[in-house]
Amino acid sequence: MRLDKFLKVSRIIKRRTVANDACDADHVTVNGRPAKASYAVKENDIIEVTFGQRALKFRVKDVREHVKKDDASEMYEIIE
Repeated sequence: MRLDKFLKVSRIIKRRTVANDACDADHVTVNGRPAKASYAVKENDIIEVTFGQRALKFRVKDVREHVKKDDASEMYEIIE
């Protein structure tokens, strides 16, 4: 699954276009490297998203195309 779609499906970022823009602006890193929106997300990837002064770092636990709102948090676990 593409990185921008994963961020939207897991509800870390609300809209896919916003996720795409964040990737283009180098606000998203995967395994310590800046990632493009087309990066193929895999289980156990460590993703860090920077929101202004805050940063959210998490590990991908599951990659699913469709998920209910209540189950979205099961797709990742927050680190730190």
